Amino acid sequence: MLLAIDAGNTNVVCAMVEDGRVRARWRIATDPRRTGDEYAVWLHQLLALEGLGRDAVEAVIVATVVPRALHNLEVLSRKYFGVEPLVAGRPPVEWGITLDVAEPRTVGADRVVNSIAAHAAHGGDLVVIDFGTATTLDHVDYAGAYKGGIIAPGINLSLDALVAAAAKLPRIALEAPKTNAVIGTTTEDQMLSGIFWGYVAMIEGLVARMKEEIGRPARVISTGGLAQLFSQHTSVFDAIEPDLTIQGLSLMYDRLGPRR
Repeated sequence: MLLAIDAGNTNVVCAMVEDGRVRARWRIATDPRRTGDEYAVWLHQLLALEGLGRDAVEAVIVATVVPRALHNLEVLSRKYFGVEPLVAGRPPVEWGITLDVAEPRTVGADRVVNSIAAHAAHGGDLVVIDFGTATTLDHVDYAGAYKGGIIAPGINLSLDALVAAAAKLPRIALEAPKTNAVIGTTTEDQMLSGIFWGYVAMIEGLVARMKEEIGRPARVISTGGLAQLFSQHTSVFDAIEPDLTIQGLSLMYDRLGPRR
């Protein structure tokens, strides 16, 4: 099986993929200081819970936006699974799509991998939204080329900044408001309304502007931990793909062919 690893700014997601399907997935908080040995202890226990040994890992592929985390993930792969890790965007795992932007090398690996997976699954012009540490909205055109996008603060970052900067505002849990009313009657209700409905309005507004700029029909594909939460309160999404990055890594691995 393939061990696909998506190392993001907040979490590292590890998934076991068999014949293109995710068999199991786990996440751990991103910490660049976490050693390969620490990853191994954590991951071996989780593999065992799925009835798998470390010999089940036949290959490892990594996408990361945290360069300092890569070395320890490479140690994990070599030392504990006995395989040379593949890194998305680094030979022999080329992107295989056009990055039609001014600075292709600066595009986050997760955004390119998401674009690959979204185009393979849906085709046509797409707006791909990833709700992560940052919220990104990317345009993938009908030919599968990455055309650029938008980076906005993630909703948790926005909430943290609000609480940190305003001494009298309490920390609140991020959740869907209990009603559709936007006018709150308590401080907590008003904060939740501003954060939640403000974010919904931002996404709807940015998608509308992107579609107008694209000038052709475009489907909206969302991924990330908060996609399901927002989907219940907006009709802007055409599809939700919880494992989009993992699917993209699996596709990139499969493109290498019988070298495995």
